Amino acid sequence: MPRWLPRAMVLALALVAVFQLGSWAFHQLIGLLINILIAFFLALAIEPAVSRMAAFGMRRGLATFLVFLGLLIVSAGFVTLMGSMLAGQIIKMIEDFPDYLDSVINWVNAHFHTDLKRVDIQEGLLHSDWLRKYVQNSATGVLDVSTQVLGGLFQLLTIGLFSFCFAADGPRLRRALCSVLPPARQVEVLRAWEIAVDKTGGYIYSRGLMALVSGVAHYILLQALGIPYAPVLAVWVGLVSQFIPTIGTYLAGALPMLIAFTVDPWYALWVLIFVVVYQQFENYMLQPKLTAKTVDIHPAVAFGSVIAGTALLGAVGALISIPAVATLQAFLGAYVKRYAVTDDPRVQGHRGRGAGGPGLLTRVGRLWGQRAGEAGRAGGDSGGAVDSGGAAGSGGVAGSGAAGSGGASSGAADSGPADSGAPDSGSTSSGAADSGPTSSGSTSSGLTDSGRQNPGRGDSGPMNSGSTDPDA
Repeated sequence: MPRWLPRAMVLALALVAVFQLGSWAFHQLIGLLINILIAFFLALAIEPAVSRMAAFGMRRGLATFLVFLGLLIVSAGFVTLMGSMLAGQIIKMIEDFPDYLDSVINWVNAHFHTDLKRVDIQEGLLHSDWLRKYVQNSATGVLDVSTQVLGGLFQLLTIGLFSFCFAADGPRLRRALCSVLPPARQVEVLRAWEIAVDKTGGYIYSRGLMALVSGVAHYILLQALGIPYAPVLAVWVGLVSQFIPTIGTYLAGALPMLIAFTVDPWYALWVLIFVVVYQQFENYMLQPKLTAKTVDIHPAVAFGSVIAGTALLGAVGALISIPAVATLQAFLGAYVKRYAVTDDPRVQGHRGRGAGGPGLLTRVGRLWGQRAGEAGRAGGDSGGAVDSGGAAGSGGVAGSGAAGSGGASSGAADSGPADSGAPDSGSTSSGAADSGPTSSGSTSSGLTDSGRQNPGRGDSGPMNSGSTDPDA
């Protein structure tokens, strides 16, 4: 056995053990790590407000406490208003339930010719098995609900404590992080931190402004329709539609529609139409202008980041995915070198005339022309041979025979009297299928036939090219 093999085996086992221990510790601490991540983004969100208050001479600890106190008061007031509204609405629905049930029974009896009674339906519901099982399951689930509520409160306290520490001791935390890095890396870390603060704070600012606009618009509609609890419903729509990605719009519009349905079913339809129309206005008009300088990311990228964040971290990932992607995009944009784009029509999606080869119509036209040329040449072969026998006499006129190509040649060309030593330039037939070269510069005392040559013709008729007159 080699001497290094036992040490290698021990090292491999140690690495496997360390990996297993790290994996176990990570799965045990995943909840705490998620809370720390949420607290970090919350600290980044309130960092602009804390830094501005600290710039006026206030201590960072006191500034952070005042910001958290304001957030706590707003959150508690919202929860109190929503709780009172829901409690009052539930009590009203329970009190009006017999009247709703009577109206439904009368409608069913009138349209289906039945004889239903409210007393029979109530007794059937009270003595049904599914209601008894539902009550039993609800009673056994009260303990689970209480445990979840207590766990949620403890989680909120943990997030609040960590975010307070991150915001109050932000400079100390950055100094401690930069102290273990070389100067070049320190600059990069501080730049990334600043970008993260700007993008996260800008995201919260833009969402808050859009929530305000949405709440005011829906409040005007609900107040005009006379729907109760219009201010609370407007606040609900504004906050939920903006701070819960992807499905926030549908959750926000469901509650006002339900409350409006209890007043008048047609009011619920009007609320639905207004929610859909306002959502389109917000997506295409309001949101691009408000987020152009804060979180300027493409809607498709935002949607994909929300889906990825939900798949990785659930609801927490959906909340922090957009500012995280915006921070990453801005950080990469600061280091990725960009070049000027060439002035090419294909950049705008327009294909040039020579790009991609000839088009379909051009290819069809060329094919049709080739077929027509082949048909014309076939007709020339069957229509007659080329007559090229011109008579040559002394001092006479040499006639260039007419080309009888069945319509392919357009007439005969007569050459004039020939002088001794004069250069004779042969005439060229202008037939559709003939492409014969012109003979020029041949020295002859008589007439020379131009010797037309059809390159595509199947027959090769006799050609008189450059015959010499003996009387010259």
